[in-house]
Amino acid sequence: TLREAPAEPWFMSVGFFETHRQFAAPTSVRDTLYSQPPANLPDTLATRRDMAEFKASARSLDQGIGAVLHALHDFGLVENTVVICTTDHGIAFPDAKATLFDGGIGVMMIVRGPGFSAGKVVDAPVSHLDVYPTLCDLAGAEYPEWLQGSSLMPLVSGEVSSLHDAIFAETTYHAAYQPHRAIRTERWKYIRRFDEYPHPVLANCDDSDSKALLVAAGWGDQEVPEEQLYDLVLDPQEGSNLAGDASKAAVLAELRERLETWMRETDDPLLDGPV
Repeated sequence: TLREAPAEPWFMSVGFFETHRQFAAPTSVRDTLYSQPPANLPDTLATRRDMAEFKASARSLDQGIGAVLHALHDFGLVENTVVICTTDHGIAFPDAKATLFDGGIGVMMIVRGPGFSAGKVVDAPVSHLDVYPTLCDLAGAEYPEWLQGSSLMPLVSGEVSSLHDAIFAETTYHAAYQPHRAIRTERWKYIRRFDEYPHPVLANCDDSDSKALLVAAGWGDQEVPEEQLYDLVLDPQEGSNLAGDASKAAVLAELRERLETWMRETDDPLLDGPV
């Protein structure tokens, strides 16, 4: 434990459950009535309460993270400890967690410690693959041959303004089979479905009042196209699929080719059929 003055080098992983379903009860009537739900959901009493429950859970998470940071302070470990606070997926709401929309692949990541200045915000797209080479840089370790990511340190220092011109993402299973692959650039998102089921895989969305509202409205009967293309500047909620728009054919072809190249380079098992 931290109280025992861990030998160096040391590593600790602390996982929190608070923002997983089921969420905590709302902490106030005000939050229950007025919390704005995620922008892709209708603004109703049910979705407001759902968001209020998420906020209550996030407050509890904040307390837990604070306890860890306080322990580092108490035992004199702040100055030589890198702290990375991140999540493994987006929030547990429809069209977020377990999807390749930005609500699903966009995660929190906050870093503090030696080499990081306080209060700096970097908007460049990065990936969890970039965490390992960052730690190699900070520890003075050599990069292994199998390394895929890029160190965040040139971004942090301002040496470069961007690390990647595209980020790739995938889902295969969560609660159920959902073989999707995606490429995201600053402007565009391309998602490809690789199975024969042309509807939302409802089992992969955690049960909630927000989900129940959408299911009752026919969400499960909607069609999920084999290819989806979104303009993330003009359509940040990814609601207007441009894959069939002739004026975007060149963009579609380029992203399709880049995704297929990435799948070949990473020996994606979907290339050989269903997983």
